[in-house]
Amino acid sequence: MMATAGNQSQEQSTIAHCDAVTKRYARGSQSISEASDATSSPTVTALDAVSLTVSRGEILAIAGPSGSGKSTLLHVLAALITPTEGTVSIDGTDITNLSARKRRSLRLSQIGIVFQHFHLLDTLSARSNVAAPLIELGRSKWTRRTQATEMLEAVELGDRIGHRPTELSGGEQQRVAIARALVTDPQLLIADEPTGELDTDTGEAILDLFREVATDRAVVLASHDEQVLSFADRVIHLQDGKRVADSS
Repeated sequence: MMATAGNQSQEQSTIAHCDAVTKRYARGSQSISEASDATSSPTVTALDAVSLTVSRGEILAIAGPSGSGKSTLLHVLAALITPTEGTVSIDGTDITNLSARKRRSLRLSQIGIVFQHFHLLDTLSARSNVAAPLIELGRSKWTRRTQATEMLEAVELGDRIGHRPTELSGGEQQRVAIARALVTDPQLLIADEPTGELDTDTGEAILDLFREVATDRAVVLASHDEQVLSFADRVIHLQDGKRVADSS
């Protein structure tokens, strides 16, 4: 059946979609890499039939107490882990059953991730940190330097390109991490507790930056910070792995 113009517009604007996503871990798993989807008990249900859609130009916040499933949902959306049940699509591509190699390729090209503790390499300059994803994409040295420089200028760190993370403030390190996440021009930007280690004024500046970059992509932020939750367009609240409430 031919889609109506309204339906086409809605489909085109949807960047990420989860349908009844459930994630179970073997009890005692210590990390994502050690997690198991073993069906035999005992298991822990980190996500329980969670559905959501996030659209281009939208900032969606995921809220909930520690252990509510926020980080697990981010990892599912970031194609870092696969759900036990349900489906996940990114920019129209069903990633649920992709091989690890294809998930990694999609993650590099379509998804930008800003980790809670930044995960910058202290031995590299800000520019080299930002350029790192481009190495995996096979870009030339000139292209890497040019794009990384342009991205740092875009986040107002053009005068810090040669500085290492240890020479930067927390807010500057966060900007480097955001620049690195954006350098591949992803459709989906994901950030875990983006203001968790920042003072109020710096956090506000970082949120303003997220608003700027959300113009042509979708942004998902996991946080318990009221500053973030009041800033987002929509908030999904999780409790014990379940979506229990929405707010805007």
